[in-house]
Amino acid sequence: MSAYPNTKATFQLIKQLVSIPSPSGNTQKVIDFCDNYIKNLPYERKRNRKGGLIITIPGQDNSQHRMLTAHVDTLGAMVKEIKADGRLKLAMIGGFRWNSVEGEYCQIETSSGKMYTGTILMHQTSVHVYKDAGEAKRDENNIEVRIDERVNNAGETRALGIEVGDFVSFDPRVQITESGYIKSRHLDDKASTAILLQLIKHVNQQNIKLPYTTHFLISNNEEIGYGGNSNIPPETVEYLAVDMGALGDGQSSDEYTVSICAKDSSGPYHYGFRKKLVQLAKENQIDYKVDIYPYYGSDASAAIRAGHDIVHGLIGPGIESSHAFERTHETSILNTEKLLLAYIQSPIISY
Repeated sequence: MSAYPNTKATFQLIKQLVSIPSPSGNTQKVIDFCDNYIKNLPYERKRNRKGGLIITIPGQDNSQHRMLTAHVDTLGAMVKEIKADGRLKLAMIGGFRWNSVEGEYCQIETSSGKMYTGTILMHQTSVHVYKDAGEAKRDENNIEVRIDERVNNAGETRALGIEVGDFVSFDPRVQITESGYIKSRHLDDKASTAILLQLIKHVNQQNIKLPYTTHFLISNNEEIGYGGNSNIPPETVEYLAVDMGALGDGQSSDEYTVSICAKDSSGPYHYGFRKKLVQLAKENQIDYKVDIYPYYGSDASAAIRAGHDIVHGLIGPGIESSHAFERTHETSILNTEKLLLAYIQSPIISY
């Protein structure tokens, strides 16, 4: 098995990806970046009508196909209301908790493309003014955006071009540490997207002949449930989502191994496919953990719900503090890379 690219390069690509704002519904810039990243490779590239990017590598067998997905859309928000004092109320995009973004810097993008900065705060932030600053409920009524412009009323905010429905993205605050960690918002799922883009480049650079035609979908609506549920060719047998492994109490996943999902909120993933992924990890001395994510869904589960006749699986790097202050280690990235490289060169078994 040929060597995979250095995880240092993957980290740098992750850093570039997380630095491009792309809340679900406003992802064209990051999709353009991904498209440009591989545009010189000799593979077919196309966009679906939802704005996702599909890259196809022809295989020696075109009668059976594979599809791998990772998503570039992230959590974020929209302007729900312009308050009388000029600040903004928000509506969530994706499943997170308000406390996880309290105090975060953000960007507001107007419909004309102008960007403004701000900070997401509780209305009752100042302990010198609000007795209940620590106890007030963190919800859509109390969380607001303080815009970094001289605005004191709704009219002055609207004069900037800010309106209801404008997208709000969160500052990723990405850092790569000397101890081998990358910490940033939106590692879900830009870490996996970087892994797939590096894998596609590696296949070309090493002139690897894939046994089956393989499609890579960079999806852009996963956080809202339907990013990977279409554009699946009828020849597709195996559909593998590459997304984060969720860490916490009761979980077996960690920041140092590749996580192989057995079940999430949508139900069990295909048992035979899961066993095949485990066997590939064992055969290639890849550190892995099998896990269950109780409050989770993926592009693969969306594809199953849409009625596609496929076997579906889910793997990915272990991500600490998912949908909040995320972090993973280079060894988790490396083990995920190794398993994917082994997988795309493996035979499709009889299911």
